[in-house]
Amino acid sequence: MKAFGPDGIIGEQYGDARPRILALHGWGRTHRDFAALLEGFDAIALDLPGFGSTPTPEEAISAAGYALKIAPVLDELELPAVLIGHSFGGRAAVALAARNPEKVGALVLTGVPLLRLDEGGRSRTALGYRLLRTAHRLGLVKDDLMERARQRYGSADYKAASGIMREILVKAVNETYEDEMRAVKCPVELVWGEFDTAAPPAVGQGALEYFENAKLTVVEGCDHYTPANAPEALREALRRQLQGLAE
Repeated sequence: MKAFGPDGIIGEQYGDARPRILALHGWGRTHRDFAALLEGFDAIALDLPGFGSTPTPEEAISAAGYALKIAPVLDELELPAVLIGHSFGGRAAVALAARNPEKVGALVLTGVPLLRLDEGGRSRTALGYRLLRTAHRLGLVKDDLMERARQRYGSADYKAASGIMREILVKAVNETYEDEMRAVKCPVELVWGEFDTAAPPAVGQGALEYFENAKLTVVEGCDHYTPANAPEALREALRRQLQGLAE
């Protein structure tokens, strides 16, 4: 374990040569998700700010804010680098690639909620909760009642988060990344679990319309946690992208 970049982001370095891969984990996870996957590669896997051993940001930041904090770490890699991002980490990876095209040679994204699905793709927020949320914004509902509603209707991640990290999560779930995806010019591999409910395969399919150069692989029988449950599919994607950079 060591600190990377001026913000001292904690992570693990793999291999003996200068790293070519940067791995960014999902919400509530750590760099350890990539331990088996990155074996044999020259890579860095980070604990994103607010997770694992890296301190929480001082203010609520967006995926673009995470990208700004991570960007200096790219200079510690052999460039252009391959970024692999799972779920929340994939949001930051897309923002990094959009803003640093000369430093990012390829993206491998898995289970990343890049788009909001239409009403047929996921359930709508309960009507009662939406009305409470509006009333709270208007000052008609007290904070304690609103918090009880959040605990009832919120996701497991939301219930587990507090303070700045909860604010960051709220930002993340309300963001979409159409502009960032259009700005990415490097090759993109989308590797999705067939039974991913956090970011269904339809999200990956929809993302193909925005990336300039992308392909989608759906892993049969796999859920959202592809780094642990489908590591070889991701390893193959990394190998293809590294080979593409070498040619």
